[in-house]
Amino acid sequence: MKHPFSAVVGLFALLLVLGACSARKTYQSALSAYEIGEYYRATEQFRRAYRKDQDPQHRREMAFLSADAYRKTGEYARAAIWYKNAIRRGYPDLKALLHYADCLRATQKFDEAVEVYQQYLDSVPGDVQAINGLDACRYIPEWEKKPSRYIVNPVRELNSKYHDFSPVFVGGRDNEILLTSTREGGTSKRQSSITGALYADLYRSEFQVQRQKWSPPLLIDESGIINTPDEEGAATLTPLGDQMLFTRCRYDRTKDMNAELFLAKMSRGDWSEPILLQLGGDSLMAAHPALSPDGNTLYFVSDRPGGYGQKDIWMAQKEGSNFSRPVNLGDKINTTGNEVFPTVDRDGNLYFSSDHHMGMGGLDVFMASKDEEGLWRVQNLKAPVNSPGDDFGMAFINSEDHRGLFASNRKGSRRDDVYSFYLPPKVFRAAGEIFDKETGQRIDGARIRIIGTDGTNLRMRADGGKFQLKLNPETEYVFAAFRDGYLNDKARETTIGLEDSKDFRVDLYLTPTDAPIRVNNINYEFGSADLTPGSRAALDSLVQLLELNPTITIELMAHTDHVGSDPFNFTLSQQRAQSVVDYLIEQGINPDRLVAKGYGETWPKKVTRELARQHDFLKRNDELTEAFINGLTPEQQEIAKAINRRTEFRVLSTDFQESFAPEPGE
Repeated sequence: MKHPFSAVVGLFALLLVLGACSARKTYQSALSAYEIGEYYRATEQFRRAYRKDQDPQHRREMAFLSADAYRKTGEYARAAIWYKNAIRRGYPDLKALLHYADCLRATQKFDEAVEVYQQYLDSVPGDVQAINGLDACRYIPEWEKKPSRYIVNPVRELNSKYHDFSPVFVGGRDNEILLTSTREGGTSKRQSSITGALYADLYRSEFQVQRQKWSPPLLIDESGIINTPDEEGAATLTPLGDQMLFTRCRYDRTKDMNAELFLAKMSRGDWSEPILLQLGGDSLMAAHPALSPDGNTLYFVSDRPGGYGQKDIWMAQKEGSNFSRPVNLGDKINTTGNEVFPTVDRDGNLYFSSDHHMGMGGLDVFMASKDEEGLWRVQNLKAPVNSPGDDFGMAFINSEDHRGLFASNRKGSRRDDVYSFYLPPKVFRAAGEIFDKETGQRIDGARIRIIGTDGTNLRMRADGGKFQLKLNPETEYVFAAFRDGYLNDKARETTIGLEDSKDFRVDLYLTPTDAPIRVNNINYEFGSADLTPGSRAALDSLVQLLELNPTITIELMAHTDHVGSDPFNFTLSQQRAQSVVDYLIEQGINPDRLVAKGYGETWPKKVTRELARQHDFLKRNDELTEAFINGLTPEQQEIAKAINRRTEFRVLSTDFQESFAPEPGE
């Protein structure tokens, strides 16, 4: 007779064997699910196997694959936990570090992400994805602190507690959309092994003007023609809305089926039986279709051979009732990661989502436009369009307004939710005043001329000395002010390259011509008429002033202080005035407009309002004669003598007309 204890031990050993067999079976089943892309089912089975299977190698591999599956379904927080587990257990593939850093970035743990990226780059220097991720950790806080002009809001009436995504406007109108949803009430009761959600269907909604809300989404058909027990979604329509291309993932329990594109036509309000769209081969994945605004170019996503990464964006041209052989959009758009959900706006800009171009985390939306050489230039749309979650599927209203819908699973979403976006136009305004440069008072009745590189040519009167106007984007402007008895003044402003609206302040200062005008910062070598190198900038500004006032003739006036003999001061001042005139002639100023005159010490400076503001020991209209200067302190005397050593000009006439010599033979 067998001892009862032996029986218990035998039963326990049998249970252990059966448990180990069950764990291995679950482990193998999870591996199979992962390999065919059934990530939701894989994570469920890995979780069960992980609790039972004590094999260290199995547990290390399960931790990594669980992390990978969670990452591929957008659950970045869970993925980070499992990547950390795999790394702690010594998982050998360095990609675990890279993906762990990506998930830390997506969950906004930037400091930790930076450390892990750097650790990975120590072993794999130059890896583009890691460098992009490292850069993103530095830029994202700045993007969030200073978001773009986009205004983003959830469209609550279109969203459910399930996945709602890929909105598309019907016929370019703003009052009717199709969208993809896994909400209850669809035609399929089958659960996706990839996402764990019900199979998706296509729904329709109309905008109710009176309520200013979208109507509850309804199936676009209930006859089983478009929506079937298989999975449908990600659609695009021709410009008139009479043909629809959409994605369908057919279910076959005996084999793995790729996503395919189908074409259906609208006739008398009903959709025709969809036809499989052939795009260069059977059994090739094709999804996320998007037509150009004219309907002649099809963009779609595929992992077909000849690409750059996991999923790439391809393009095919309309040829009769079919499309040409697809062409990959190239490595400016496509990367070694995933580029998905393409869309094209009315200006021909391509929008798509990527998990490899530098972004905030998960899928980010990017805009690609072509430069003058026809090369793609890609830019991240930043916050608030992008978030640390997945952001994808832009849909544009075909109007002047840059607005539409897209999908995101950002914080605050229940799963994938539909959001509206609107890009307000950039507004540029210029306002300014016209002042008397001597008195500081506004000048009434001045005339303003505004010339822009976009062809703008405006003339206006500055009533009360003030003016304002709206400026156009991507334009450089010149503002010029005119008033009899004053020299003209001008200023430049530009809106070129500005990403945000801006108000410009353009104040112009007109110099009265009824008194000599000092030219500051003109200096000469000691006891000489040679100009110092630092005087060139001041003289160049005088050249610009003469070019801006082409009808004036001027007298260049050089003055000295009272130190030295009268003959020496007269000679030196004349030579200095001539040095200035010679420089102006070298710069192209007509010599008939210039007179050089040296005054020595005979014309002491009369203190202006500006000089009185600069020096508290001077009062307006004080004349800096030798007697006046001798009454000052030694320090004040040096300042006063320096003021007397000056170069000025005065306007002699305002009616000069340039005459040109006739060409030879005329």
